[in-house]
Amino acid sequence: MEIDVLGSVSVRWQGKSIVPTAGKPRQLLLLLALHCGSVVPVSTLMEELWGDAIPRSGSTTLQTYVLQLRRLITESLPPDSPHTAKELLATHFNGYQLTVDPGWFDLREFERMAGRGDAALEASDAEGASRYLSQALNLWRGPALMDVPAGRVLAMEVIGMEEARMRVHEQRIIADLSLGKHGMLIPELCMLVAQHPMHENFSGLLMIAFQRSGASWRALQVFQQLRKTLIEELGVEPSGRLQRLHQAVLSNTPNLSLPQFSLS
Repeated sequence: MEIDVLGSVSVRWQGKSIVPTAGKPRQLLLLLALHCGSVVPVSTLMEELWGDAIPRSGSTTLQTYVLQLRRLITESLPPDSPHTAKELLATHFNGYQLTVDPGWFDLREFERMAGRGDAALEASDAEGASRYLSQALNLWRGPALMDVPAGRVLAMEVIGMEEARMRVHEQRIIADLSLGKHGMLIPELCMLVAQHPMHENFSGLLMIAFQRSGASWRALQVFQQLRKTLIEELGVEPSGRLQRLHQAVLSNTPNLSLPQFSLS
């Protein structure tokens, strides 16, 4: 089985798509695929499909959706396959499970490359970290599960994936700053700060990139804009680490570094 969720979704068995066209069976398949190899409780599946408005026929309808998925799996199996759809999409006590171990799962590959990047960064191998983290980010083809209607459970899954993507993006920028690419990073960081105006780390990284590029005044502008946004939106000041970074820029501290201000 091959599973792609980092953008438009694709679930293929023996090279053939088993993704339904209807929304709710699609949700069901993707929730099972995200937890491939584990049993997903019926209660979780029904919460995803209907939230708090589970119909009286919910159990029967869920079983119908499972039958639809098994039919698609059966159509993808070669005539001499040793597997059956009931084995691949198994029924357990109060739950269902996709039993196959995916030959390809872009989310797991993203997590694997991100882990390598983190380890390289921890070992002060900025070049290796940048390479691995870039490979992880290149697996994304758009927002997670972009063409699947997300209920309550899948919405939480998407939040987790997008948060992981943002963290890896931040780590890759830290690696590139360590390689002295501050000037090249400024356009990318400006875009990220515009997209996430209350994200302190992106603002801090942009401040460091500007300061290292000889544009301290622009670093100060970034801090002032962040402070204005936080006060207007949340009624709070920037954190102590950002304020220390601001003071370091004001003092024209040479060679501002991330570890010094705990931005990583």
